[in-house]
Amino acid sequence: MKLRIQSLLLAVAGFGLAFATLGLAGAEDKAAKTEPAISLKDLPRIEKATHKKYKETIPGTKVAFDMAPIPGGDYLMGSPATEKGRNADEGPQHPVRLKPFWMGTCEVTWDEFDLWWRGRPGNKEDKEPEKPANADAVTRPTPPYADETFDHGRERQPVLCITHHTAMQYCRWLSLKTGKAYRLPTEAEWEWAARAGTKTAYYFGDDPKDLKDHAWYAENAEDKTKKVAQKKPNPWGLYDMYGNVAEWCVDHYKKDYYFTFPNNKLTLQPVLKPTADRFSHVARGGSWADDAKDCRSASRRGSDKTWIKLDPQRPQSIWWLTSADFVGFRVVRAVEEQENLKGLRSTTTRESK
Repeated sequence: MKLRIQSLLLAVAGFGLAFATLGLAGAEDKAAKTEPAISLKDLPRIEKATHKKYKETIPGTKVAFDMAPIPGGDYLMGSPATEKGRNADEGPQHPVRLKPFWMGTCEVTWDEFDLWWRGRPGNKEDKEPEKPANADAVTRPTPPYADETFDHGRERQPVLCITHHTAMQYCRWLSLKTGKAYRLPTEAEWEWAARAGTKTAYYFGDDPKDLKDHAWYAENAEDKTKKVAQKKPNPWGLYDMYGNVAEWCVDHYKKDYYFTFPNNKLTLQPVLKPTADRFSHVARGGSWADDAKDCRSASRRGSDKTWIKLDPQRPQSIWWLTSADFVGFRVVRAVEEQENLKGLRSTTTRESK
């Protein structure tokens, strides 16, 4: 009798295990059907853009800049292991999906930037304004101890030597001034925009010999930045995505960050949000001082303390970089902002490490 009861219990347990396994399999099948269908060989996939290019004139001035429509779509972020000049932090490649946005056709120039930081003395810590009409109250940089252009030129020249914090603060001022939400691009957005639907090392191909037609870099820049939009644009109408100045992205830099993503499923709008720390943040595109390999679409660079090593101030400035006259930025504006970036602002202070 005891043996018969044990057999019955084992049968019931087996049935329960089989039922649970069946239920789990059903759940996995259902989840698989909700995953975006993706074939890596079919990437990139570019959606039809429905938003249009526009010109933004900064209110109260004659200074304007152009914003190009960047379509949404899917692509493989990073570089393949076979790409010449590749660095370890560019892999593994992983599929990413992005929603449409606008991006500045050029890097932010001193013409635009001066309207903000030279508006009045910037040594007062203001409260952030609540309305666009009060945009002039946004905290501005303290005066630099040296020529902020580092003799690279000013009119139509890209801003340089500014910290990640400064770039984010400028975007905040611009947003309040215009009533539109401008910010730095995410790293994923920057690479998508630079590639412009291509899979090669550069948007024009894999051979760097043609880079001189598209970028100011170590071979042709003569140790100086140049006025923006003097070289050929990429297929989406963006100038100087390679060279001239490297460009800040909103992301915190992490060397092995790409290992956190699945390589067979789409990741939607990835971003590694910045912290209050001064370092490290992502800069993309290479600069006037860089070799061709550092101007590739997938090339990444993380900021570090050497970028302020010559700053004699104590504490060292959170606004200006004394040893990085190769980094600037451009702005983007999302058609529909992703939730985790709404209201994003810099939290860096003089006490930040």
